[in-house]
Amino acid sequence: MTIRSAFDRAFVPRLGSGSNHSSRSLANRGRGAAISLLGTLVFLVLFSSSAFAQYGGPEKLTIKSSVLGEDRVILVRTPPGYATNKLAYPVLYMTDGDAHIGHTGSTIEFLARNGRMSELIVVGIVNTDRTRDLSPVKATGPNAAQFPTAGGADNFLKFIETELIPQIEKSYRVQPYRILAGHSFGGLFTVHALISRPELFNSYIAVSPSLQWADEATLKRAEEFFKTRKELNATLFTSLGNEPGDIGKDFVLFKELLAGTKIKGFDWEAEQMKDEDHGSVVLRSHYFGLRKVYDGWQMPRDPETGAVAGGLKAADAHYKWLSEKFHYSIATPEALINQIGYQFLLGATPNPEEAIATFKSNVERYPNSANVYDSLGEAYERTGHLDWAAPQYEKAQALGKQNNDPNAAIFATNYARASDKLKQEAAAKQNGGAKESEAAKKNQ
Repeated sequence: MTIRSAFDRAFVPRLGSGSNHSSRSLANRGRGAAISLLGTLVFLVLFSSSAFAQYGGPEKLTIKSSVLGEDRVILVRTPPGYATNKLAYPVLYMTDGDAHIGHTGSTIEFLARNGRMSELIVVGIVNTDRTRDLSPVKATGPNAAQFPTAGGADNFLKFIETELIPQIEKSYRVQPYRILAGHSFGGLFTVHALISRPELFNSYIAVSPSLQWADEATLKRAEEFFKTRKELNATLFTSLGNEPGDIGKDFVLFKELLAGTKIKGFDWEAEQMKDEDHGSVVLRSHYFGLRKVYDGWQMPRDPETGAVAGGLKAADAHYKWLSEKFHYSIATPEALINQIGYQFLLGATPNPEEAIATFKSNVERYPNSANVYDSLGEAYERTGHLDWAAPQYEKAQALGKQNNDPNAAIFATNYARASDKLKQEAAAKQNGGAKESEAAKKNQ
C-alpha cells in the first residue's frame, strides 16, 4: 500500500465557519503527479461540509402566527453537515421561499465549497397573501382597487422579528449574523426592512425592488433615511434586470441616492444585469449579492504560485479580521491549516519542521477530526519517523470509524500498512540481532 496521495490530502474540503471534521479523498492520483502539482504550489482548497453530501430537501415548519392571525409555512435548509456536527451558522431569511430556496441553497453550497463564503442556514418564507405582506403602504393610483389587502409590510416584519427569528434561533444552531433577501415585491420589502429596522439584519439583498410602488413611497422614505443616518453597520446589494419603465427608472434613482451616501460602516453595490429579465435576474443576483456580503472572505494567496501566503500566522490573522468584520468568532478552518502544512511538507523548498508544527496545531484545534491525525502521521512517516506516525494513524483509524468518516477505509489502510511495516522492521532487526549473536558465538 502507498500513502494516500499528497494531492488528495492537500485538497481535503472543509468549511470556514461550519463543517464537521470529516474529509474526502479525490480521484486516486500518482504520487509523482501530486508532487508536481504541489511543487508549483497551486492549492485551491475547497471549503465544504461532509464532502457536500447529496441534499435531501428543506425541512418544513408551521408557525401559528398571532401577529398575522394565520399559520405560516417556513422552509429551512440546513448545511449538509449540520446533522452530524455541533457548529452554528449564519442565517439567510428569504421571501418567496418556495420559489428560490433550491437555487439559492445550491449557490451557497457552490460558493462555500470554493472558499468564497461560509455555509448558511436558509429560511424560506412561503407566501399566503404576497401583496399584503411585502408592500409597505396601500396601493395608489387608478389600479389601487386591485390590491385591497396591500400595505402589511410592517406587520410582516413584526412577524419575522418577534415570531420567526426567535423560533429559528431556538430550534437551530445559529450565529448572530442575519441576511435578508427578496425579489420584486420582496426586494421592495427588503429595502423597507433596511430603512425601518436597520439593526434587525446585518446584510440585505434586494433584487429588482418594486420601488415604483405607491408613488415611490419607499424610495422617498429611503432618501430621508440615508440623509439623516450617520452610521450603519450593514451591507446592501441591489440589482435589476433589463426592466424598462418605472421600475428601471426608480432603480437608477435609488442607485444615485446610494452613491450620495456617506454613512460610516455602510457598504453597498448596485448592478444592472441587462442580459437578464425580471424573473431570471434572481439567480445571478443571489450569487453576486452573497459575494458582496462575503467580500474578503477568501484567504489571500501568492499571485505567483497560488499558495496561501504567510503560513499559519497569516491565516490566523485573516480569520481574526473576519471575526471582527462579521461580529462572531470564526476559526481558521481545518482544511486551510492542512493545506499550509502540506505547503511546508511538499513545496518547492520543503520545511518539514514547520510542516509538523502546523499539523500538530491542527490536531490541537480539531481533536475530533480523523484527518488531522492522519496528516500528522504522514508528515512523521515522510520524515523517517514511522514509529511516531503509527500512533497517529491508529487515532485516525479509530476516529474515522467512530465518526462514520467517508475516508475511514483510507485511515484504516494507512494504519495497517504502518503497523505491518513496523512489525517487519522489528522482525528484521530481531533476525539481524540473532544472526550477529550466532556469528559472535562462532568466532569465540
